[in-house]
Amino acid sequence: MVRNFLLSLLLGLPLLTLAEVEESELGTLQLHEMVRGLEHPWSVAFLPDGQGSLITERPGRLRWLDAQGRLSAPLAGVPPVFAVGQGGLLDVVLSPDFSRDRLVYLSYAEAAADGDLAGTAVGRARLAEDGRSLEQFQVIFRQAPKLSSGIHFGSRLVFDRQGLLFITLGENNQRATAQELDKLQGKLVRIQADGRVPADNPFVERAGARPEIWSYGHRNPQGAALNPWTGQLWLHEHGPRGGDEINIPQAGKNYGWPVATHGVNYSFLPIPEAEGERVVGTEPPQHVWEKSPALSGMAFYSAERFPAWQRSLFIGALAGQALIRLQLDGDQVVHEERLLTERGWRIRDVRQGPDGYLYVLTDEPDGKLLRLELQP
Repeated sequence: MVRNFLLSLLLGLPLLTLAEVEESELGTLQLHEMVRGLEHPWSVAFLPDGQGSLITERPGRLRWLDAQGRLSAPLAGVPPVFAVGQGGLLDVVLSPDFSRDRLVYLSYAEAAADGDLAGTAVGRARLAEDGRSLEQFQVIFRQAPKLSSGIHFGSRLVFDRQGLLFITLGENNQRATAQELDKLQGKLVRIQADGRVPADNPFVERAGARPEIWSYGHRNPQGAALNPWTGQLWLHEHGPRGGDEINIPQAGKNYGWPVATHGVNYSFLPIPEAEGERVVGTEPPQHVWEKSPALSGMAFYSAERFPAWQRSLFIGALAGQALIRLQLDGDQVVHEERLLTERGWRIRDVRQGPDGYLYVLTDEPDGKLLRLELQP
């Protein structure tokens, strides 16, 4: 415990509570509660140089958790959000050049002018030096048209190695739109850090197609991460009843929804547009769950701290109330382990921290940020 105390001070991370433990396949899992009292937290981003972390709460608050474990008041300068159903303040990531520009990127549900429907928006602002506010917030992307009544916003943000920004977009429960290239529902888009469209996006020169689109045929992707060994983007998405899947999206490719799916409607009736699990002209999933865990958050483990976790992909499960560890062999999933299964937590986000520990957020009215470590 003294070692953990000193390590927290050195790295500028919150001080630890006493650990809870449970057994896993690879050893003893220790859980440290870093903070609680978060209202439906959605995402966490670690600040450099031991400055703590930023945490989003879905009702529309951005908080700073400092190195001493103190949770700030809500930061000023956050845009108004459509906090209905699954909507609200969602992902947070830092600029790849944050140490120089202090830019913070947020995704959120944004209401239409009449306030009835909403879509995903992304903006950026400078984090003030005192950490109390965002300055000069600027919207750089808006999903169009706005079709959501409160569900399927997607909203994960990932920068690639070239500094381009990927944004996952749900189909707002309007299934057919995922196949329509003139709409931004059910798409993965790729833009420059300031919102401009890269010239080499696959649909830039195609009439009737939105140039932001990278891939399409997605349902509701709520997890995305850059593979640290290949540089490729991976994402996962919710199926309906069954058919949650992982994809490695390639430029211009169609990932099938709702034409190709392993799932059925929540009523147990078939998806009306579905033609089968595999359909010509669409890409099969890299990995699929026939029974939906309801996936959210994604993190590759590449740190040296816990060698047994290397080449693992960690994913949160909401309905499944678990942390899923997938063992990888290249791009193939060769084994699955479920952790935290007896605690009743909806796991919303999972991240590898700068210290090599694993961090998870629980999606609850009294949500928590937890630090996980493995003792062989």
